[in-house]
Amino acid sequence: MMYSDYSSEKGASRLLHRVYAWMGGALAITGATAWGIANYPPAISFIFQTPMVVLLLFIAQLGLVMYLSFRIQKMSLQTAVATFLSYSFLTGLTLSSIFLVYTHQSIAVAFFICAGMFVAMSLYGIFTRADLSSMGSFLFMGLIGLMLCMVVNIFLQSAQFDFFISLVGVGVFTLLTAYDVQQIKRIGDQMSATGAPLGKVAIIGALKLYLDFINLFLFLLRLFGQRRN
Repeated sequence: MMYSDYSSEKGASRLLHRVYAWMGGALAITGATAWGIANYPPAISFIFQTPMVVLLLFIAQLGLVMYLSFRIQKMSLQTAVATFLSYSFLTGLTLSSIFLVYTHQSIAVAFFICAGMFVAMSLYGIFTRADLSSMGSFLFMGLIGLMLCMVVNIFLQSAQFDFFISLVGVGVFTLLTAYDVQQIKRIGDQMSATGAPLGKVAIIGALKLYLDFINLFLFLLRLFGQRRN
């Protein structure tokens, strides 16, 4: 029994290490791409002064996420990796706009706050004995409500409502980080018992945590970011 528990913990640890490695690599690609594009005016002008390019980027990002999420079991590990890293590159293209809107200092502050919150909630998800699975339906409803509120505020253009949306967004993605980490850990426990390969599971886990981090960062930036004059 003790050996089984040790093997389970080792499997979960291996999976989490791979998940965080892929997530970290994707974040590095996103950050480097965003910074590089922001410092190359012709690229910025081409992307954000051409509505069709922005629309195509949005469609491409959505398509890659859906393709990776729904086809992960049928694709090879190499295809899964290529799809995930391509998505992180496209996200970097779209996120380059934040350097035009917010000061570099406020972007850095939001990033470090986000990183601290993400690490704290990751550790909570790994080590807590509480079962967070009951939060799944609540968080899903929160995500749906959040998207609906954002669509409504496109028409309302209310600063107060935007502030409320940002607060809710921070809360939802903070809790979602702990939830997703615990779910990934449990999958690692189960896979260690069956001896199943971890590769593609690590990619889909990295995608989930990557999305948690990016969205948490963006909502924090909306709350604390200082806009350029």
